[in-house]
Amino acid sequence: MPPATALASKANKQSISKTALAGKKRPTKVNTEITDDLEEWKRSKQLLKPKDQLELADFELKESIPKLLTTTNPQIPDSLVEFNYAQGKFLLLQSAGNTVVVYESLGTLVPKDSQEARQQLIEQGIDPAELEISDSHSEAEIISEDLKPEEETQPEDATEDGKEEEEGQKDDDEETEKKTEKPEEEGEGEGEEAEGEVKAAAKPPAKGGRARKLTNQFNFSERAALTYNNPTRAQETQTIPPPMANFSANVLQWVIYDAYQQDYEAQQLEKELERERKEKDKAPVGKVKVAKKSSGRAQLSEAVQGKMLECWKVLERMVNQNTYDDIAKDYRYWDDPSDEFREEEGTLLPLWKFSYDKTKKNTVTDIDWNPYYYDLFAVCFGFLDFMKPIAQGAVCLFTLKNPSFPDYICMTESAVMCVDIHPKYPYMVVVGLYDGSILIFNVHATCKYPAFRSNNVTNKHRGIVWEVKWAPDLPDGELNFFSVAADGKINNWVLMQNDLAVTTITTLFLVKEPVPGPDGTVLRAIGCASCVKLHPKNPIIYLVGTEEGLIYKCSTQYSSMYLLTYQAHQMPVYRIDFNRYNTDIFISCSGDWRIKVWEDNRMEPLFVFDVGDRVGDVKWAPYSSTVFAAVTMEGKVYVFDLNVNKYKPICIQAVVSRRRNKLTRISFNPKLPIIIVGDDKGCITTLKLSPNLRIPCKAPKKQQHLDQWTLQCMKLDKLLSLVREPVTLTLPEDTAGSEES
Repeated sequence: MPPATALASKANKQSISKTALAGKKRPTKVNTEITDDLEEWKRSKQLLKPKDQLELADFELKESIPKLLTTTNPQIPDSLVEFNYAQGKFLLLQSAGNTVVVYESLGTLVPKDSQEARQQLIEQGIDPAELEISDSHSEAEIISEDLKPEEETQPEDATEDGKEEEEGQKDDDEETEKKTEKPEEEGEGEGEEAEGEVKAAAKPPAKGGRARKLTNQFNFSERAALTYNNPTRAQETQTIPPPMANFSANVLQWVIYDAYQQDYEAQQLEKELERERKEKDKAPVGKVKVAKKSSGRAQLSEAVQGKMLECWKVLERMVNQNTYDDIAKDYRYWDDPSDEFREEEGTLLPLWKFSYDKTKKNTVTDIDWNPYYYDLFAVCFGFLDFMKPIAQGAVCLFTLKNPSFPDYICMTESAVMCVDIHPKYPYMVVVGLYDGSILIFNVHATCKYPAFRSNNVTNKHRGIVWEVKWAPDLPDGELNFFSVAADGKINNWVLMQNDLAVTTITTLFLVKEPVPGPDGTVLRAIGCASCVKLHPKNPIIYLVGTEEGLIYKCSTQYSSMYLLTYQAHQMPVYRIDFNRYNTDIFISCSGDWRIKVWEDNRMEPLFVFDVGDRVGDVKWAPYSSTVFAAVTMEGKVYVFDLNVNKYKPICIQAVVSRRRNKLTRISFNPKLPIIIVGDDKGCITTLKLSPNLRIPCKAPKKQQHLDQWTLQCMKLDKLLSLVREPVTLTLPEDTAGSEES
């Protein structure tokens, strides 16, 4: 044992003996109180003896029952062998033994006799030989002190070692010294001795001397705690017993089969009802009046019929695609090879023809492509010959996949004059009728009844509704659209929850002197609106064409004045359309045989084309900024490309017979290179544009990164710069000149 450890143990023994003597001399009240608390705690910890416990005699209780534990593991395998490839034979392995390593940790202790310990001492500047001599002396002293009797170590014969013991005891356990009451006679002497020892201890030990004892930093105390158990509580409830009934039946094979059939029919009916509910929820607003359905088998039969109808539609499309296989291939892949040998000219390839048996006597009054399904388009059937009116009308939705029959048919009591499909909800279709009424159909729900209908007495136009256009949704999410009619009113319709609200935006009054009536009343002349077109970027601005040949630029924020008036044509304006690449450019057509291209805020047209007959419709191409097409009453289609030829069309093609039919409407497909035209016999013809009619722009060598939209805008701006009048510069006044006196 090192000298420091022996010295500390000696000091502990002497301090314990002093404390014991002090306790014998003067017992304190604190010890008495601790003893009473201990007795009370032991009394509360007495064990309760069960009644059925086995009673044993004293010799049986004192009898010791030994249990022998051995370190031998009987499950250790022995005679293990391993094949040695070097010697070419099996070698016997050593037994693993009974020792099992449960925990192993590498320490940092080094034996002081080892070479590594000596090396560390040398690095610290300590001579290993001197340390060994001092350790041997300290061990000899400890052995001699342990052999002395205990009486010789009393405080009367205390030496300097006793002082060191007191100092070590004071440093080791300061809390024990504070709690222990020492005699007054010895307190002063011990205090002086302790003060001297503290000063001595502050000095560092000499090199090679005894190591100072490290004090114990851990305190242990045993405490008992008493917790309270929550009282138990019984809770009971009384309920009515469930009803019981006796049931008995014979389970046979056909009974099981019938039960499965009934369950399958119920599941199919539930799926069909769920599908109908989802279709009704697709409509944003409005309720559709549907006839009451019968329950039970009749309702199931209707659901089955609906599924059969969908299957028949798919089968019909497959048969039609096989029947018109050549046309379908031309529609997708054919391009006129003769365009390579024709410069500045193109052709139109006829594809399918669409018609409906019940509307062969009607005139195609409007055509509109679905914004979501590029192969679906809506056709209005009404009449334009007012000498031969037709009582009924219809709105049919055709698809290019089935030319033989329309997918949706909405019959009306009056002729349909215009149609528009909502850009966000492709199933919401608004139509204007000949009698001034407005109908809104939700084709997903039903085509038999309109979802909304204007009042035939109050909320309706007093003339023919010539055009309707959906407007952007209101901030509350309500749908709204505009309509123009022959009564000169421009109305804004809002689809409420169960009603169709209308507001008159403006009334088209002509700039003329008031006309006196038969009773002397002075009346202002009202213009008859024939078409309307909303601005693509600024929806509060719109253009209105009239039967007087004027085009008014109006705003929804001003109802009593026009922003601008264009003296456009000499006869009714039939259609107006904005350019998709430059919204300041728009085009108009009229019954005065002319097509005019206009620029916003410019009173004179940029281009004027005379086609020799009444122009029923005109549209800008969605794929080019300089291409537009028009149809005339003589049955011809005109296609213009201002970038190729600014004076005449690059394609003139007769689609129907001049004597029998007249073309009324035209529309470009937003994605495919085809157009559809309608005539006055209820027939719609599909035409494909040849490559010369849809030439894309080529990027310059130094601007290959530009996209097609930018190139189209640049092409149109370059064309307009050649047509616009140059800006005239006015010379400033010469202020330096002399004035003649």
